[in-house]
Amino acid sequence: MEEFLKQLMGKKIDVSCGTSATFRGDVVDAKDGVLYLRDDNERVAYVAIDKIAVIYEVKETHSRPGFLG
Repeated sequence: MEEFLKQLMGKKIDVSCGTSATFRGDVVDAKDGVLYLRDDNERVAYVAIDKIAVIYEVKETHSRPGFLG
């Protein structure tokens, strides 16, 4: 799992750790059983890799104000 997370470095993901704990951020690193995620406020979350149940890659949709697409 750690090697897989390293392949996602620089990408924005959602990480689910059970039924109620979900985290979103850019993958900064994955080492020693810990995933490092940076959120939009530049805070870093440290997630135990062995607690991760599901990972979703986030597709950013760029909206342009005033235009419908």
